[in-house]
Amino acid sequence: HLFEHLMFSGSAHVDSGEHLQLMQNVGGSVNATTWFDRTNYFETVPVGATDLALWLEADRLGSLAEHLTQDSVDTQRDVVIEEKRQRYDNVPYGDAMSELVKLVFGADHPYGHTTIGSMEDLAAANRDAAAAFFTEHYQPANAVLTLVGDISAKDAFRKAEHAFGQLKAIKPTPRPDAVPLPPLTGIPRTTLTANVPAEVSYFAWRLPARDTPEFDAADLALAILGQGQTAWLHQQLVKSGLASAAGAQAMGLIGGNSIGLLQLRAFPDQPVAPAVSAAIVQLQRLGQDGPTEAELARAKAQFRREWLTELARFDTRADLISTYAVLHGDPDRVNRRLAEVAAVSVQQVREAAATWLSPDQRAQLDYYRQDEHA
Repeated sequence: HLFEHLMFSGSAHVDSGEHLQLMQNVGGSVNATTWFDRTNYFETVPVGATDLALWLEADRLGSLAEHLTQDSVDTQRDVVIEEKRQRYDNVPYGDAMSELVKLVFGADHPYGHTTIGSMEDLAAANRDAAAAFFTEHYQPANAVLTLVGDISAKDAFRKAEHAFGQLKAIKPTPRPDAVPLPPLTGIPRTTLTANVPAEVSYFAWRLPARDTPEFDAADLALAILGQGQTAWLHQQLVKSGLASAAGAQAMGLIGGNSIGLLQLRAFPDQPVAPAVSAAIVQLQRLGQDGPTEAELARAKAQFRREWLTELARFDTRADLISTYAVLHGDPDRVNRRLAEVAAVSVQQVREAAATWLSPDQRAQLDYYRQDEHA
C-alpha cells in the first residue's frame, strides 16, 4: 500500500504530483487501490488523452525506481500513517479486519495481515527497500494493461506498443503455488473492549479460493443468510429486535482460501449474545435444510444485477477484465461468470453451508463497550 502511494511520487520525466495534475487538467480522474491479491491503478480520461495516460504509466513503470528518494518515501509514509489512523485506528471497529485475518489465517500467513501495514513496518520503510520492491514486482511482465472505451483493438495495441514497447523485459519471480487450508478447528476468538457505540460480533470462516464452484456455493449461501431485507438474518434477528443490523458476505481471494464473514450489531443498550445464539441457529438450519429454490433464485438475481452494473461502467469493466487476467490468467472469463453462478444448485449451497460455514469451525471477534465492561 505504501508503494501504491510512491507510484505518484515522480519518475524520469514527471515531477512528484504531476501525474495527477496532468490527468486532471484534461478532465480525467486517477486513483489506485491495494488489496490482498493485487494493486491496481486506473484512470478515466477522454479518448483524446489516451496517449498521454499511456505515456505517464510507461514513464513510471520504466524509471520510477531510479528516481525514488528518501524524502519521497518519508512523505508518502506519513500520508499512509495518517490514512491508517483515520480509517483503521481511530474509528469504531476499524481494526476488525486486521483482527479477523489473524484469527482465520494466523499472523505468519500471507493473508494474516492487512495491506495498510503496521506502524512498525511503515516506520522501517526506506528508499532502498522501496526501490528493491519496485524492481522485483513492478515489471511489465508482471503487469496487465486493460483499455476500455471508444477505441479499436488495433489502435489500442498500437498505442500500447508505442508507449511500453521500449521497456526492458524481465521475467518475474515465479510465485509458489498456494496451499489451501482446511476449515478452522474449534472457535479461535478475540474479545476487545473499546469505545464503540454498540456491541458487535463478527464470525469468519476459511472458504475455498475465489470463483471455484465451492466458493460460488458458499458465496450464495452467505448472500441468502445476510444480504438484503429478505435475508434470513434480517428476517429472524433484525425484525425480531435481537440485532440492529446483521449481514454476511464472502470475500474472494485467490491464494488457496477466501474468507466468509458474518456481522451482528446489537442495539446500544442491549448485549449481542442473544443475536449470536440466533445466528448460530440460522447457520445450522442452512447447513441442514438448505435454501428454497426461490431464495437461491433471489441471490443469483442479486449477483447478476451487481455483475452487470460493474460491467456497464468503463472503469469497473476494465478492473474486472484485469482481475481475471491477473488472478486467473483468463480475461474472457468475465463473459462466463454469470453462467457459472447460475449453474449452482440448492444442494450445492446446502453442502457448502454444512462444509464451510459450520458454526463450530468459525473464528469470532467480539467488541464490548468500555462503559459496560470496565
